[in-house]
Amino acid sequence: MNTAAQHTEAEPLLRLEGLKTYYPIRKGILSRVAGHVKAVDDVSFHIQDGETLGLVGESGCGKSTIGRTIIRLEASTEGKIWYQGNDISAYPSGKMKSLRTQMQMVFQDPSSSLNPRLRIKDILAEPMLVHRLIEKGQAEAEVERLLDMVGIPRSYKNRFPHEFSGGQRQRIGIARALSVKPKLIVCDEPVSALDVSIQAQILNLLKDLQKELGLTYLFIAHGLGAVKYISSRIAVMYLGKVVEVGTKEQIFSSPKHPYTQALLNAYPVPDPRLRNEARIVMEGDVPSPANPPSGCRFHTRCPLATALCKEQEPVLSGDSHMSACHYPLA
Repeated sequence: MNTAAQHTEAEPLLRLEGLKTYYPIRKGILSRVAGHVKAVDDVSFHIQDGETLGLVGESGCGKSTIGRTIIRLEASTEGKIWYQGNDISAYPSGKMKSLRTQMQMVFQDPSSSLNPRLRIKDILAEPMLVHRLIEKGQAEAEVERLLDMVGIPRSYKNRFPHEFSGGQRQRIGIARALSVKPKLIVCDEPVSALDVSIQAQILNLLKDLQKELGLTYLFIAHGLGAVKYISSRIAVMYLGKVVEVGTKEQIFSSPKHPYTQALLNAYPVPDPRLRNEARIVMEGDVPSPANPPSGCRFHTRCPLATALCKEQEPVLSGDSHMSACHYPLA
């Protein structure tokens, strides 16, 4: 992929170049490496300062692995991660610690991401104290400020995580991410475990915080409704690859990749008159990332595939609306 074509006048806040994250498959008594699970395989995209990039795809396509690799919770196998013009992909742990205040993550499961043995005030104060952003005497006031920002009553600060609902725990997770005043937040399916009405509240909270604090989001999800609501641009993933990138208007009104169209076709439309008659239906199961198909990885499930798709891998190309397909739809 020609990453130079992605550059705009302003340097992106975050830019990935050929990112790969592989996990070894070990077999035998000696645990020799017999292959690799290619969770993320040659992914490139960028996020501008202050925007929200939605990352969408089926479960197991590598979305969460990308988020964890960006934050350096997972080690990349190859490729570059550029943050504010600096290549952070090979930063040692000591140098990454100072960068943790710039990049934070909101996890999918708010229950398991909060320490059940700590009170909320200690969960929120700990990151600020570890990074020496505040003195111990300032912790109480800072905790109350964070609770105000996410809509949790100050009087709840002495409670434990199990005393809160799922939506409240996710608000606390967001407050913890905000405690170190980051610029970039990776939201790893932050609403998928919540009721629909609570999802809307959390999405509105994220949008309000972005507007107030100038935050930048990588919003990972498999629900198209949430991605459409919060994102300014969307990247579509399939089996470790990004197959399409565009504005949310481009993705939802004129998708180029058959996989994107298939995802949209699977999205329920309440008014039958608005349903797209030119439906693309996926067949079969997602191939194994340990042994991905040759050529276009989607060809085993694509009704439009030809011999070319089986033999030659398409390149992600285009200007503002990019796709990796030999026969784009639009």
